Amino acid sequence: MNTSIVSIGLANPGKPIDQSAIASFMQRAHQLDDLEARKLNFLYRKSGISSRYSVLTDFEKTDSQDFTFFPKSEDFEPFPGTKARMEVFRQTAPGLCEEAVTSCLAKTEIKPSEITHLILVSCTGMVAPGVELELMKRLDLDDSIERYCVHFMGCYAAFTGLKLADKIVRAEPEAKVLLVCVELCTLHFQKEYVEDNILANSLFGDGAAAALVMKSSSGLKVNSYLSQVLREGESDMAWGIGDFGFEMRLSKYIPTLLDQGIQQLKEVFEQKFKLSTVDNFAIHPGGKQILQKVQEAFDLPESVNEHAKEVLNQFGNMSSATILFVLERMMNDNEIQGKILSMGFGPGLTLETLLLEKS
Repeated sequence: MNTSIVSIGLANPGKPIDQSAIASFMQRAHQLDDLEARKLNFLYRKSGISSRYSVLTDFEKTDSQDFTFFPKSEDFEPFPGTKARMEVFRQTAPGLCEEAVTSCLAKTEIKPSEITHLILVSCTGMVAPGVELELMKRLDLDDSIERYCVHFMGCYAAFTGLKLADKIVRAEPEAKVLLVCVELCTLHFQKEYVEDNILANSLFGDGAAAALVMKSSSGLKVNSYLSQVLREGESDMAWGIGDFGFEMRLSKYIPTLLDQGIQQLKEVFEQKFKLSTVDNFAIHPGGKQILQKVQEAFDLPESVNEHAKEVLNQFGNMSSATILFVLERMMNDNEIQGKILSMGFGPGLTLETLLLEKS
């Protein structure tokens, strides 16, 4: 039996917030005039996103006097610092993780007490003692469980977690590994009106996903994987810790750079994954243009991104958790069988590729 993803559970905070409501919030936050407000509205309408989730309720408020996190001032000053944002992460991330794990395990016969390894993934919050320790307490996991944390690797980090889980199961065939991704991207809203912030503010949402990885004849079998750094895009996607939350550098040239990188790697993909025999693709929906460029680079029909587009539309980009939202839908789609090539992108510019097989 191969290592397999046997179950995936999902969780989001609160209720979905309409993309148009977030656009209105951003217009006030950036203090835009009518012309710039119309430009921003156009960007949000063309984003491919209809709603997103946030642990903060302020994004749907029409009056700053109703804010509970951001200041009740017209200019959003004093703007919340990193400490305040990490406190919200500390308070809210464990509950979201618990919800995702509970959903994941409820689809199996595996009890929490049977979990042997716990991998926590997040690039939007760090605290010690960590979220994984709080999650162990909430789930009543054994204190001797092996735990690992993957921090600050960005949108491709779930691939890193899955590869680690696969290596653990290969080394310890009886292992039952729980991978948990939690990303509270909206905590890091930046109000300076520059291109990087405008793009990031239009895309990212909050969510958590948990995957159970173990030896099994069912689920999504892990066949092989490949990691590649596209150095040309090193300065186009980056993630740093600032005084007012985490700051993202997100260039509009990323889709084009990915297209160029994939074109260069096609022969490598054919040798590694027998690309010509793969019918199904699970692409990280980092944005509408990214999905389109990857589809075009592989000369694929639009239908190949059906589930990724659906996730982007309903949730936005939830960083590392997003690909598990896509794979969960593909697991539940009876029309999808056989090989699935999954791809994710992040700072570096890093391209992670994972070949799965649905049985």
